[in-house]
Amino acid sequence: MVGLPFDCLANPLGAVRLTFEKAVTSGTDPATFDGRDWGAIDLFREFLFDKGGLSKVPILDHENVRWIEPNSLVRFRGMVQDMLGNEFYVGAFKDGSTWRTNKFTDVASFPMGSSSEVKVWERRLLYCIPVPAQNSWTQAIHSETVVNRYKNQTSQHGEKRHREDDAAVDHMDSTASEHEFQGSPPLSKKMCEGTLPSWTQESASNSSKLSMIPDFDQSSLPCLVKIYDLLESDLKLNDVFDFVGVFTFNPELAVHMDESDEFSNGVCEDALVHLPPSKVPRLHCFIHRKLGVHDFLHSPPITEPTPHLVRGIRESLLGHLTAILGNDGVAAHCMVLHLLSKVHARVDTVAVGKLSLNLTGFTKESASIFGNQLNLAIQNLLPFTRSIPLTVEYLNSASIAPRKDYQTDRLVTGVLQLAEGTHLTIDETQLKAGTLNSIGVENVRLLKNLMEWQKVDYDFEYYKMEMTSDVQILIFSEGKSNILPADLVLPFRPSAMSSCENKGTEVLQAWRWYLTTLRSMPHSIEPEMQKAIEDDLVAARQANRSLGSQDFSRWLAMARLMSASFGESCLSLEHWQMVKELERQRRERLG
Repeated sequence: MVGLPFDCLANPLGAVRLTFEKAVTSGTDPATFDGRDWGAIDLFREFLFDKGGLSKVPILDHENVRWIEPNSLVRFRGMVQDMLGNEFYVGAFKDGSTWRTNKFTDVASFPMGSSSEVKVWERRLLYCIPVPAQNSWTQAIHSETVVNRYKNQTSQHGEKRHREDDAAVDHMDSTASEHEFQGSPPLSKKMCEGTLPSWTQESASNSSKLSMIPDFDQSSLPCLVKIYDLLESDLKLNDVFDFVGVFTFNPELAVHMDESDEFSNGVCEDALVHLPPSKVPRLHCFIHRKLGVHDFLHSPPITEPTPHLVRGIRESLLGHLTAILGNDGVAAHCMVLHLLSKVHARVDTVAVGKLSLNLTGFTKESASIFGNQLNLAIQNLLPFTRSIPLTVEYLNSASIAPRKDYQTDRLVTGVLQLAEGTHLTIDETQLKAGTLNSIGVENVRLLKNLMEWQKVDYDFEYYKMEMTSDVQILIFSEGKSNILPADLVLPFRPSAMSSCENKGTEVLQAWRWYLTTLRSMPHSIEPEMQKAIEDDLVAARQANRSLGSQDFSRWLAMARLMSASFGESCLSLEHWQMVKELERQRRERLG
């Protein structure tokens, strides 16, 4: 073993093995585990959360991968981009009279030989990527002590680790899915066994180590996460998680697996063939936690968000947006409501709570000024933002929806495979007359469905799979968009040049907290208020027969968001009157 017996940070596998040995020594039959935990997870939960160890665990990303030692404890924060099914592996085997475990590893820690007593267990494979459209200010800041500790670890422990890990190891990964395993060839063919080289000598220079991993993406590092002991319903496509587990990467193993005919033949020829360790590191997960937008804020939460404090933040944000929008206060008020919107319920096919916004009156020139400034402001306020410059050429060629590639058995990502809470800006000012091909027609349909129903059809070649979304959508256009029918259409009327002062960190943090916290507030309407709203809606309908259910739904969504913008969960008459006045000003502009 490497390191101290229970050094959960530097030697997590040592802790796993010792808890396994303790369980077996106490009389537990390994056959009864069936892959379930025997106490190791409780040990890591105590270390991470009760003893404050989580802050000491380095985050695995494209910058830190060069310093992090294989078989150490890491965190990976990312989105589930593809679910690769289940993998069978030798979870426990008998070494003479002693039971050993291979759980949370890619290779055996002891030679397996021809052990007749072998327990085959399952684990799930998730292909995870950094959250799409994640803005740089959300990236976790690593302290120098954590980074330096991993920089120095190579020279401090290299020789010792090389001596202790010089034993031969047996590869026991199986990439067969669950349905393939039933009625399959003998087990020996399923496990893709073969003796593999030991870990690379860490006494070599760090530059030598880096030269072994030239294929890692320099800007975005994906990760193959192996999940144990969890129900399938606990993890969903496009969810964002913080995974904590064992980082495994062996350059020599990567070369062996990349070039091995045995690994790429027969039952082992699945998605993993196209995800070699030289390009995608592995993380064997101990603990995972689903993340929301608020988890990407670095500032501590405001402990007592008093009404006075919330109103102050609201007014300062409103003033900031008004300045950016050329003193158009109506547009700024609509932007605040738009940025607070989210899908909080679904009734039949209706996504309740969304509020897409179409700002009209833009030209190429004004979009390059006001649009760019607003885009930059949104990027500084929200964790995940993406912009699409809509042109005929883009529509005719872009991969908007994810699609299944059956040659590689992978889900190929698309522009609209986004995490919950992402903001999407679509610039139609560059759209000219032209002919859409079949791809363009399909892409328009996909964007329209996202706008109207907050759903995206994933293309599985022989069928479509409808996936729900929660994406805020803002459109810049010259006239009302004919392609994308927004919930709220407002002619943009600037009266001054856009101005944007650089705001201090504290101000930005307050605005970020405001937007991420208040958008998730619960909301209710008292019976008396509900009666007043109904009377107003009836009166509005009598005055204007063109009003329909979509208008009323929009008003109710705006009312909820107006209350939320003041930090209140119950609609008041004051806020309802503000919505009516905003709607009057909007209709006045529409003429």
